[in-house]
Formats: sequence, structure tokens, C-alpha cells
Amino acid sequence: MNDFFGRFFARLLPVLLLLVMIVVVSRYFFGMGRADIQELALYVHALIFLGCAGWAYSQDEHVRVDIFYRNASPQYQKMVNSFGVVFLLAPMLGVIGYYSIDFISASWAVKEISTEPGGLSTVFIQKSFIFLFPMVLGIAGLKELHKLWK
Repeated sequence: MNDFFGRFFARLLPVLLLLVMIVVVSRYFFGMGRADIQELALYVHALIFLGCAGWAYSQDEHVRVDIFYRNASPQYQKMVNSFGVVFLLAPMLGVIGYYSIDFISASWAVKEISTEPGGLSTVFIQKSFIFLFPMVLGIAGLKELHKLWK
């Protein structure tokens, strides 16, 4: 499932590149700012970052400080990874998931819009992307635990 989400959201990278190019060209060559397209680029960037987090974790492409880990025994690495998922990743995802519910609900309640002139009127939808992060990363954490202890 994480591979599906990761590959799906990674396909948005050319869209992000195109949007940023439009913003730059319109601003520096035509002298007109496009707040709507700039915000849309931010939305797409958020989707890519939040949606691909679990995929990066499951592919072991996340950041790890491995001064001691690199040369350790497989059993030690298994214990470190298990500790990390249970005592670091899971609580962090719980906190983000818990607090994002009120944050997202409040945004939907008022149908929050951009404060920028010419900005998008869908900020509440962008804030909903926040919940994607604990979802995909939680699935990746469970997959990691299953892989470690099967």
C-alpha cells in the first residue's frame, strides 16, 4: 500500500515542476504574480512530501544517524529499529494524528480560505493532507515491525 501511495504521489513531481515554472515565468518575465498557482504548487508539494513519507521509510531511504548502527550486528539493528518504531515513531504519529483532528476540523468548520489576495479558497482541503502523514507513516511502521519480527 505504501508503494502505491509513494509511486502515486511521486508522479506529482512533474506537476510541481510545471507549476513552479509557471510562477517564475509569470513573475520574472511578465511581471505578474500568481498567488493561486503559487499556492497550488504548495498544495502539490505538501501532497508529495506527506504522501511519500511512508514510502521513503519503507524503502529505508529515511534519515538515520548510523554511527554505531552501521557496523552493529543484525540482532542489535533489529532491536534499535523495533525501539524506534514503538517508542519514537508511534508516539510521534499519535500526537500528530490526535492534534491534527481538531486543527483540520476547525478549518473545515469555517471553510478556511487563503489570506493572500487572489489565493485559493481551499485551504481547508490542504490542511486535510496533514492526516495523510500519520496514516502512511503508521502503515510503514507496522510493515517494518512485521518484517522485523516475522
